[in-house]
Amino acid sequence: MERPCGLITASNTSVPLKSISVQVEVKGFVADVSATLEYKNEESSPLEAIFTFPMDSDSAVYNFQAMVDGKTIVAEIKEREQAKDNYDDAISSGQEAFLLMEDFDSSDIFTCRVGNLPPECSATVSFSLVQELPLEADGALRFTLPAVLNPRYTPAGTQGPRITHASAPVDKPLYTLDLEAHFHSPHGISRIQSNCQVTPVEFLSPDKTSAKLSLVNGHAFDRDVELLVYSENLHDPSAILEAGLTSAAAGTLMADPTVMVNLFPRFPENLPQGTVGEFVFLMDRSGSMGTSMSHGNPRSRIQCAKDTLLLLLKSLPMGCYFNIYGFGSHFTSFFPKSVEYSQSSMQEALAKVKDIGADMGGTEILQPLSAIYSTPCVSGRPRQLFVFTDGEVSNTKEVVAEVQRNAHNHRCFSFGIGEGASTALIKGIAKAANGSHEFITGEDRMEPKVLRTLRYALRPSGTGLTLSWDLPPRVETTLLSQLPPRLFDQQRTIVYAQLKGKIDPTLESGVTLKYLLGEQQVQAVTRFSLKPVECRSSPIHHLAAKAILGRLEQHPDRHSEEVRRRLVELSTQANVICSQTAFIAINRDVKQPVQGPLILRDVPLYAIHQGLRQPVMGQMCSFATQAAYCQAVSEEWEEETYVGCMMYDSGPLDAYTTPATPTAPEESPALRLIALQNADGSWAPDSGVESLLGLDPEQLRQGLPQEDIDQTLWITLLAVIWLHAFAADTKDEWDLLVNKSLSWVKAGAGLDLAEWVKAGNQLLNTSVLPETLGL
Repeated sequence: MERPCGLITASNTSVPLKSISVQVEVKGFVADVSATLEYKNEESSPLEAIFTFPMDSDSAVYNFQAMVDGKTIVAEIKEREQAKDNYDDAISSGQEAFLLMEDFDSSDIFTCRVGNLPPECSATVSFSLVQELPLEADGALRFTLPAVLNPRYTPAGTQGPRITHASAPVDKPLYTLDLEAHFHSPHGISRIQSNCQVTPVEFLSPDKTSAKLSLVNGHAFDRDVELLVYSENLHDPSAILEAGLTSAAAGTLMADPTVMVNLFPRFPENLPQGTVGEFVFLMDRSGSMGTSMSHGNPRSRIQCAKDTLLLLLKSLPMGCYFNIYGFGSHFTSFFPKSVEYSQSSMQEALAKVKDIGADMGGTEILQPLSAIYSTPCVSGRPRQLFVFTDGEVSNTKEVVAEVQRNAHNHRCFSFGIGEGASTALIKGIAKAANGSHEFITGEDRMEPKVLRTLRYALRPSGTGLTLSWDLPPRVETTLLSQLPPRLFDQQRTIVYAQLKGKIDPTLESGVTLKYLLGEQQVQAVTRFSLKPVECRSSPIHHLAAKAILGRLEQHPDRHSEEVRRRLVELSTQANVICSQTAFIAINRDVKQPVQGPLILRDVPLYAIHQGLRQPVMGQMCSFATQAAYCQAVSEEWEEETYVGCMMYDSGPLDAYTTPATPTAPEESPALRLIALQNADGSWAPDSGVESLLGLDPEQLRQGLPQEDIDQTLWITLLAVIWLHAFAADTKDEWDLLVNKSLSWVKAGAGLDLAEWVKAGNQLLNTSVLPETLGL
């Protein structure tokens, strides 16, 4: 029986992809990546092998080539439909052909097709890309090589592909990954961390500005590979100039020098809180949220989300407005419209948070977004939207466009949960509405990343950004990327500009960034050499082209022939792939056309769903065919351990099977204590807080610093001391709510509280200093 869709079982049908080799070169804030995929046809008929894989949405793929029988075939970039027609024509005529395409609806999914691979023949496919590296809050540059591609949910009524996935158990690696990474930083490299087993870091220079490492041999590519690189002085603005290509046509983007300006500001700590706003939290409650966070984090995604909502609700400022939405195949909201934050509204919301589950089917995110935007904003309260999702939708561009249409009345902060979240969705909606994004992967905790974002959202942001250039005479600049309307504390911003004119490489130039922070004018100046940096490719030019292509992809008239023409023109000129183009390579030197029926084989990629780690096939086929095939497999191979088929067809993937719910860890004492806090920041006596602090009523009475003390003030101060003493490792999760408590204590006491803190330390057997509490 022929096995459609390249089904892989524990004992049948070899995988045509044998290994992946990756070379990474990180210079400053940019990674230049080259990947080589080795294929071999071990079957008796010619194959078409298809590998669908994830990639960061900001990646610019600029090179694609294949090697067959010792001959290198360099691909051309062509208009998408033309490239597909050329590929199909080559396959039908018996020629070997290779095709690389970006998914039309989501810029973080790519498909590589190897067609007419003869029996017992090997071929290697290589592609190169560059990408901007994100910065973590602790200053680490994060490089991620995605291995996990979760199925994208296709909402009912949309035009996205109807996807089914076949899967089966794997008891050994299907293919291996070799990765070697080189790092270069002018500031010096202090350390490099990874979530995978790597060789010891080898420094290549005495000043530690250069280093390398590798994955250990035989790494099974069953999880995202993450590398965190720590350097110094990253908050200083920097600018790098790259020379244009002499082979490019004069006057084009690729011909002129291009400069990349990196901004990573750190605002003063003592800034006043910004305007109290309206906070809307949109929570994914689809079935996949019931699975574990990631390979190394067994906590369920929905439980992490519930704990995070508790901390958010306790950290909101008095006087703000809020609402919470949950979505899956449908959506609900806690309140018909946003309500004022008070003790009663907070308690009502917390009671509803307890009932939240991963029980709402698929991932229909567009409908709740439209509903939120149709609700009028609260007058005088800037709207801040927080979106939490594991990011598995096929209509990504439609969702981003909806957010962008409403960017004038809100900011959007997005959080991608777990491995396999769509970078195109998470980054796209944040960028569209002037917000920021975070990915929670590996052993990351959701709570600190979300609370850190809330902290930034509550603080003033930089506005009125301008760049002014100090350039030699007769040299001009053209800005290639838009300046953001707002600049956030410790949020990375990259700006590209094109230089025109005669450039003297012996001179220096400069760029000055100015913005308003509240009423204060802030100015940052950076100098840079006009001698271009040396690179093996043109990463800055390719990234600048990607930035322009990305804007065109989100243009209001993106479906018009004019925008499509501009996309194809820039894509082919810069040799950077986009949704309207593809790389096509054809071996035209085949002496004899490949003979025999062509067999389709899909290379599985890992996905995390239903609580299991399973390989997922990249090819799309009909729901009916796959359902029939599942039945045939169960009849023919009933003796094998078969996991089954994961299927969805314009309906909730998660409705077909019940997720295996990860074991929920016991709630921490700190979280139980925080759950008892009032909306104004206080803790009430006799609320159960005393027992959580390990105190009985007699101990409390004897420990009073004075007899007429307000009991609520005293209990609140004790709770704050306890958190500082016994939950210091999670301070970034409760810092905001404790600041609210301390403000309430200071307002209510009107006294020097140093003696109170001393008495509290004696009672709790702690040693928290009054200065630590700002008292």
